[in-house]
Amino acid sequence: MNNLSLYILPLMILGILTLGVIKKVPIYEEFVEGAKDGFKVSISIIPYLVAIIVGIAMFKACGAINLISNLFGSILAKFSVPVDIIPIMITRSLSGSATLGLLSDIVTTHGADSYVAKLAAVMVGSSETTFYVLAVYFGSIGIKKYRYALLTGIIADITGIVLAILAARLFFLASIA
Repeated sequence: MNNLSLYILPLMILGILTLGVIKKVPIYEEFVEGAKDGFKVSISIIPYLVAIIVGIAMFKACGAINLISNLFGSILAKFSVPVDIIPIMITRSLSGSATLGLLSDIVTTHGADSYVAKLAAVMVGSSETTFYVLAVYFGSIGIKKYRYALLTGIIADITGIVLAILAARLFFLASIA
């Protein structure tokens, strides 16, 4: 299986190029045109990216994450959720890179084999950057009404967080005790 996975991408590229030659598609010209469109899209999403980055920075700088951690820390401790996980729960829907930075800090502080690091890793893998996706992808194609997508994304994020906690308790707390 490992050998097969090494060849899948090159085979796909070769297949696309072969199909293009068979259908007499000007492959290079189409590639350049696609690259131009990609550049236009990247320029159009810059305002949305700046808004997300500024919003996250303001959220962290004003101390809101610490306030929320203090408010909910004792409640979450009853469910075996360490206080260090709360910032990940908050930022995961906003920014993948900010969440990975928090995960890195947790692993550095507590060690890769600690329960908190394992829980954080499962949580990062169990949810999506909902607001980033809405801002970038919906913004790039001009969708302005995304109320139901936002609601669905938030419900999915909450579900991912709850299931990550349950899975981590099941798999990692049992092995510690």
